[in-house]
Amino acid sequence: MTKSVTDYFPTGTPLQWRPITPDDIGQWLELIKRMAEEDKPDWVEERADLEQILESSKTDPEKDTILGLDADGVPRAVGAIQKNHGSTLIHTMGGVDPAWRRRGIGTALYGWQAARARRRLDEDGAAEGVLRTYAEERVPSQLALMDATGNTVVRYFTEMTRPLGTEIPAVQIPAGLRIATFSEELSEAVRLAHNEAFQDHWGSEPRDEESWRYTVTHPEFRPDWSLAVVDEETGEVAAYQLASFDPGSKEILGYTEAYTDLLGVRRNWRGLRLAPALLVEAMRRFAADGIENAGLGVDTENPSGALGLYERLGYEPTHRTRVYELAI
Repeated sequence: MTKSVTDYFPTGTPLQWRPITPDDIGQWLELIKRMAEEDKPDWVEERADLEQILESSKTDPEKDTILGLDADGVPRAVGAIQKNHGSTLIHTMGGVDPAWRRRGIGTALYGWQAARARRRLDEDGAAEGVLRTYAEERVPSQLALMDATGNTVVRYFTEMTRPLGTEIPAVQIPAGLRIATFSEELSEAVRLAHNEAFQDHWGSEPRDEESWRYTVTHPEFRPDWSLAVVDEETGEVAAYQLASFDPGSKEILGYTEAYTDLLGVRRNWRGLRLAPALLVEAMRRFAADGIENAGLGVDTENPSGALGLYERLGYEPTHRTRVYELAI
């Protein structure tokens, strides 16, 4: 027999559970801010991110989202899952208001996510899949939940930052290649270059047009800081760097930080120092606009040697994120 939503949650918890609607976004955002105040994460969702969850084809809001409200109608817990069409990888997001923790709500939310993930796999005729959760090591409650629910750590990502007040090195690229500022005309070529560059990277799935449009129209995306290396003979995009800026970075981190979200080099152009050339050009642009630090994240087990490259350019680690997976 199929369980109802309330079957997953503690009977003594006075919360009413239902799917998230667009009218909830304002209060949902306030819940995220309360959680961020307690947990001090490196990154906090904004309104555009929440709208995207409800609008994305990866999510059926009626079935893939859940909101727990107290007697006054204030959201105290939230959960959602997302899955690309045809994929067997499901991502989680969510959390519990700090004032409502230690009541079993987080564990119940995760149980609901795992059960919903199983149903999504069933709908695609998939016998098995993986539920993936990213948890910052600075948030012990998240780590404890993952450990308690049978998850396994499968990867570590390191956040890094570089002060822009120190000297920015010069890196030359070969003749016949040029660095161009990101533009709408280059966008599709950069998307395809990204999918090719990351096809051999752990955990990566191709970016479809929908998810790419979300990336390059996000309020924090900075096209003037985003770059592509173009082969002048063929017009192909050989490499790219996409950057963003969170206006709240000063409050969260203690310094303003421009962030490299995506960086990649296509296979036929590797070994030409295109990645460091893009990073230093981005640094110059960040610094020219008065930004204090450049930041990025790296898969610490990436066989390409990316961690060493970033360290040589002056980036230093700040904290780690664990990638947890549960077999479904």
